[in-house]
Amino acid sequence: MSLASRRWKHFTAMALIGDGVMAVVRPQNAALAWKHGPAPWKRFMGELQERPLLTRTIGTLQIIGGIWWALRQEGED
Repeated sequence: MSLASRRWKHFTAMALIGDGVMAVVRPQNAALAWKHGPAPWKRFMGELQERPLLTRTIGTLQIIGGIWWALRQEGED
């Protein structure tokens, strides 16, 4: 695997984990931060902003997915 490819995969895992932590810690703010773009996306983020437990659940899944991905990449190196 090329160095550039490894860096992008590392960055993506790091972003998933970091965004997930923000969603767990401050769910309303995390949803508000992503409330830009097409109307359906804005509505979805508005729903998440009003449902902090769902936002935290999604954030937890992001953290798990990011860690899984990072560990998987480590195994490939």
